[in-house]
Amino acid sequence: GSFDGLNPAGKTGVLDCANGAASQIAPEVFRRIGANVIPINDSPDGKNINENCGSLHLEGLQAAVVENSAAIGIAFDGDADRALFVDENGEVVDGDGMLWIVAGHLLDNGGLENRKVISTVMSNLGLEIALRERGVELVRTAVGDKYVLEELLRSGSDVGGEQSGHIIFPKRSLVGDGIVTALTLVETMEEKNESLSQMLSGFVKYPQILVNVKVKEKRPFETVSEIASAAKALESELDGQGRLLLRYSGTENLARVMIEGNDQIIITKQANYLAEIIRSSLN
Repeated sequence: GSFDGLNPAGKTGVLDCANGAASQIAPEVFRRIGANVIPINDSPDGKNINENCGSLHLEGLQAAVVENSAAIGIAFDGDADRALFVDENGEVVDGDGMLWIVAGHLLDNGGLENRKVISTVMSNLGLEIALRERGVELVRTAVGDKYVLEELLRSGSDVGGEQSGHIIFPKRSLVGDGIVTALTLVETMEEKNESLSQMLSGFVKYPQILVNVKVKEKRPFETVSEIASAAKALESELDGQGRLLLRYSGTENLARVMIEGNDQIIITKQANYLAEIIRSSLN
């Protein structure tokens, strides 16, 4: 298929199969393209899926990559529709990093004609800024891969996805598939002949703070004047160098204040200040 001729011979990859759907097929796929595969958590017993392993728990994979001097670590989730990665130094590369690498590679090869990458409101501000420097717009949707897919199809873009590692390449397939995502990354490493950490060059993650506030009622923020004006003031403080996201939890009585910016100490103060206003206004 699309990946014929891929030959990462001599390169070692550690595959964390999350004791789930990828357990048999992922190691086989990567062996067939000539990689030296070290599978871990690939013995599902019906109960151990995602248990201290896979994309939700990356510590074991990070250690295994460093121990085995591997070129890459790949962590699937239980149903294998997403993948997160670990670079050769044991550092985690999430969906944002993946989008940066793939978008840059497409640009270098005449793809990404509409110069748009689709992601959600959760994607790191650093991705938006790095893409902007290459003349690419990060289009943000609500959280959920169905919204990403809708926008991908509407805008005709080549790639979109979520921080969680759920990536969609609509020209290849309309579903997120962790094995396709991982193969695409390995293919890009081969073509660029660079290590995973080198391919991240140009993308700097911005510090982030998330504060949860218990609330008695979930009134729309813009209808509560104290919250609306404080949020507005904060946004003008951040002005292009930071990002404020206010939302309610879908399941609990919580308001979530998320801020990204240059300085962890400043954004922490800002988030706590706004959290305090929400607490006093909605209780």
